Amino acid sequence: MARTPSNMLPLGTLAPEFSLMDTVTGKTLNLQTLKGDQGTLVMFICNHCPFVKHVNPELAKLGKEYQEKGIGFIAISSNDVENYPEDAPHLMKEVAKQEGYTFPYLYDETQEVAKAYDAACTPDFFLFNEDLELVYRGQLDDSRPGNGIPVTGRDLRNAMDALLEGKPIGEDQKPSIGCNIKWADNRH
Repeated sequence: MARTPSNMLPLGTLAPEFSLMDTVTGKTLNLQTLKGDQGTLVMFICNHCPFVKHVNPELAKLGKEYQEKGIGFIAISSNDVENYPEDAPHLMKEVAKQEGYTFPYLYDETQEVAKAYDAACTPDFFLFNEDLELVYRGQLDDSRPGNGIPVTGRDLRNAMDALLEGKPIGEDQKPSIGCNIKWADNRH
């Protein structure tokens, strides 16, 4: 299990636009229609990564809790499905239903969206304010598979709470750690 950290995109970066297929509905969705009134969370995840499996229940819980508060949630898988068939779109749909995702789970077949966001690992989190400016990128919390620390979503939860309350989000943000995104071209 390779431990790859986030690239830590500069704060203030505008969210790159995208238009991707939602594996649950089969519809093509874009950032403008999915963004939240109060903010938007873009997460790069996948089906097979043990780091994502470890936090999936918390991701579903956070989605239910914060979507009601006006934060748009968007999950994207950019993995190469030729070499990682367990991340194929039809299986993404199954995972979304099994985990109780209340947010779209989009398939980035060309991997262009992951490159635009400078995503490096699964899970990789990017929280944008209502103007789609990056205010948080980093870990969900300190829990990792096998480290015995409970999954609470503390770091991401604190960032979303601060955003909703109009408070500044500290710039001391810890990178997420996970499996590297499975690039098709092997140039990363």
